[in-house]
Amino acid sequence: MQRLPRAPKAVLFDMDGLMFDTEALYRDATITAARNAGFELPLPAYLETIGLPASSVRKLLLARFGREALLEDLWEQASQLFAQMVQTDLRVKAGLPGILSFLEAARIPSAIVTSSDRTAVEAHLSATGLQGRFQTIVAYGDYSVGKPHPAPYLLAAERLSLPISECVALEDSRNGVLSASGAGAMTIMVPDLVQPAPDIPGRCACILADLHAVRDLIAISMVGAAVEP
Repeated sequence: MQRLPRAPKAVLFDMDGLMFDTEALYRDATITAARNAGFELPLPAYLETIGLPASSVRKLLLARFGREALLEDLWEQASQLFAQMVQTDLRVKAGLPGILSFLEAARIPSAIVTSSDRTAVEAHLSATGLQGRFQTIVAYGDYSVGKPHPAPYLLAAERLSLPISECVALEDSRNGVLSASGAGAMTIMVPDLVQPAPDIPGRCACILADLHAVRDLIAISMVGAAVEP
């Protein structure tokens, strides 16, 4: 039976694509905005941006389109389209309410570790009734270097006053997995738009289909730890 190396003392959640079905909304908004501006943004090129902070996404798009003015217009329109979509189409990912209730009952703290800014985090939590369910939020602007650097996850563990090695990190993207595993967290990938590359399994404790499976694995790992001498 599959188990984690240790019973976790905290669970650290990525946000986009892991907690909320926002990656598909970002994808559609950005590709539509590029097309409206007269440019094509192929899906593979967009997928390279997943899990990156805004500054890194900006560099990738600027390298592709080559004009700062165009990028500003595209960025503004994509943001407007995304905001409209969030109002009607924002959904939590399967298993999120259940795993949060499980962690609260088990008195295991949780945190959000995201490349999105705090305003977006708070808006998503408010829209889905999840305010106050996390002990801390590490968002864009809180750390000096974003994912795939380990800094965001190290900061989350520091805020929780726990060793990062005792924390489980949940990620859906390659850059997120690199950040969490590089920090030393027990990393679980729950793929969203992008399936794991060949090197990713070696960086994860496991790869699971959804948050229901994550909850079950944590529960099994806790029971196993409790009965060991």
